[in-house]
Amino acid sequence: MRKRRMTAITFDPNFSLQKIIKENPNHRVLIEEIEGLIKVYKDGHVERFPIVPNVTTTLPLELGVISNDVIIDSFTNIWARLYVPKLCQEKFPLLIYFHGGGFCVGSASWICYHEFLAKLAAKANCVIMSVNYRLAPENRLPAAYDDGVKTIMWLREKVISGDNEDHWWLSKVNFSSIFFGGDSAGGNIAHNVVKRVCSKSHDLKPLTLKGTILLQPFFGGELRTYSEKYTAQPPRSALISASADTYWRLALPSGANRDHPWCNPATKECQNLVDLRDIPGILVCISELDILKDRNLEFCATLNRDAGNYRKVEYVMFKGVGHAFQVLNKSQVAQTRTAELIAHIKAFISKRS
Repeated sequence: MRKRRMTAITFDPNFSLQKIIKENPNHRVLIEEIEGLIKVYKDGHVERFPIVPNVTTTLPLELGVISNDVIIDSFTNIWARLYVPKLCQEKFPLLIYFHGGGFCVGSASWICYHEFLAKLAAKANCVIMSVNYRLAPENRLPAAYDDGVKTIMWLREKVISGDNEDHWWLSKVNFSSIFFGGDSAGGNIAHNVVKRVCSKSHDLKPLTLKGTILLQPFFGGELRTYSEKYTAQPPRSALISASADTYWRLALPSGANRDHPWCNPATKECQNLVDLRDIPGILVCISELDILKDRNLEFCATLNRDAGNYRKVEYVMFKGVGHAFQVLNKSQVAQTRTAELIAHIKAFISKRS
């Protein structure tokens, strides 16, 4: 993947400014860009580039996993891609997963997620529901959080009604073992959705939430951490500080800065918003060469401190790899670390199921 860099507002000398002002004074005025991924114009038009291919639900037979898509909400176009191990002699835990992409790009049909989650379902013995949520800046936060809550409530409704005719996969799920997870922005979404559904306003029964699995969760803050300032990034790094800042400008509510609680969970505004005793165990997977390393460590320390003796946040550090290595890096070391990552996730799910 090409290195992502934020570029300043650009001017194309090939068009007539006078003509554009007459037709539409905002058209083609670029206000934000992450090179190769997304361009946002003043008139609200958004361009996303097909840097990662979208694929169908087809999987190799030898993997032993069935995949298909399901519609959650046709009005807002929320859907999910399912991964169900074929040899389901017993009901399996369910992992509700959110893809990364800075809240602004990405899809549950991206080939990198399709391959990774199919492998995870097979190796970790779980059913996976990969949610395709609404993207910013057209749908700024909390839209993605709302979509996560809608997904779990949709699932609850299906279980209560016994509507399995068109949803055969429901018979394969142990609904007393539900997990939320995601990588990068998806990890941020998973954490914030869990906070919402663990509040008094949501009744999940007969579903039981057992844990949260966060892979390099995307957090930030106005004050740079050491890893954000000094971690050297390879040319094809999935995340640098400039692109991270752009994602936050596009995703947060207008006028908010990076100390907004959705971005920086270590701020005082985040405290006491939900009783951490009600949130199940959390596994945080951190990459050694990720600019988010210190943010992730701070997140773990903050939750452990606030939870006291009630819950312990577990974390594991993966050496020699950077952000989103499990979906964007095909090197030998990345493949080795991905196998280790899957083993940790499997152990975390098994221990709590």
